[in-house]
Amino acid sequence: MRIHWPTKLQHFLQAAAFSVLVATVQQAFLPAEPYGTNVVFSLVIGTTIWAVVDLGRHRVPSAAETGWPAGWHGIALVAVGILTGIFLGHWLGELAARALGLIPANPRLRRGDDLRIAGLITLVAGVVASYWFYARNKSGYLLRKMREATEHATEARLKLLEAQLEPHMLFNTLANLRALIAVDPQRAQEMLDHMIDYLRATLDGSRATTHALEAEFERLHDYLELMAIRMGPRLAYALELPRELQATRVPTLLLQPLVENSIQHGLEPKVRGGRVDVRAQREGDQLVLEVTDTGVGTAGGACPDGSGFGLQQIRDRLQALYGDRGRLDFRCDAEGAQARIALPIA
Repeated sequence: MRIHWPTKLQHFLQAAAFSVLVATVQQAFLPAEPYGTNVVFSLVIGTTIWAVVDLGRHRVPSAAETGWPAGWHGIALVAVGILTGIFLGHWLGELAARALGLIPANPRLRRGDDLRIAGLITLVAGVVASYWFYARNKSGYLLRKMREATEHATEARLKLLEAQLEPHMLFNTLANLRALIAVDPQRAQEMLDHMIDYLRATLDGSRATTHALEAEFERLHDYLELMAIRMGPRLAYALELPRELQATRVPTLLLQPLVENSIQHGLEPKVRGGRVDVRAQREGDQLVLEVTDTGVGTAGGACPDGSGFGLQQIRDRLQALYGDRGRLDFRCDAEGAQARIALPIA
């Protein structure tokens, strides 16, 4: 179990502050004792107990995960720390108080009654402080586990969404390929080659939740080439990706449903076809991705309202990954449709 020294410094300061508080409480019950002497004794005893317990727990194997020894190991460690504080800490405190001139050569605190009172105060304060540190470590451990569980659940959810999207695109492409084989085998062969490239890139991308934006555009290029073979001159497209944004990380298969919607709902119903433009740009600290088409839009009598399967899956993924910082806006008019994704740049 590796020691994180900045955290140890924080714990040391907390133990010192608690020791001063104990000395102040002790002063309220024993006003005849010099306050400076009480502070010195309390600081030395308290930090001695802290050193034994907080540093010693790293030597106990059961504390490797939770940060605190389990079972009797934890009780034994606290007992050793308190006993060390009562005897060694009290002796060191006396030496420090003498060195500072706070007590005479034969200090009254060395008497048996005072030693018993000091021991009782040390015992109570040591137990309270140890339990506080134990509760903090346990709480931190549980919070870490909750965060890990949330991250795993989010990752599993994203993988499920991607798994739902992949067959959706695959079945559509296979249906197009089947129709093309009968009328144009050569173009069907070209379509199959592009499909192989697309599936290979998809397999590589499936090993991670995110990938470079350049990889996302490469997958779109393969998909649009597939569609261009089937639709011929009815489909034109352009992909605009600035060089400085190529390495930006984005969720895998993020733009695919948007391009697919543009073709299916916008260009295919239009006799003359149309154009699909995909562009990426930076606006402040956000990455903006736009997919626009010159399809039928509202002129076709029906326009997607942005609540379809693919669009909803994108919104779910953005919510899972970015919360309120990621959003998808969709609009449709007489000139076509536009989808706009905004998400923070990693």
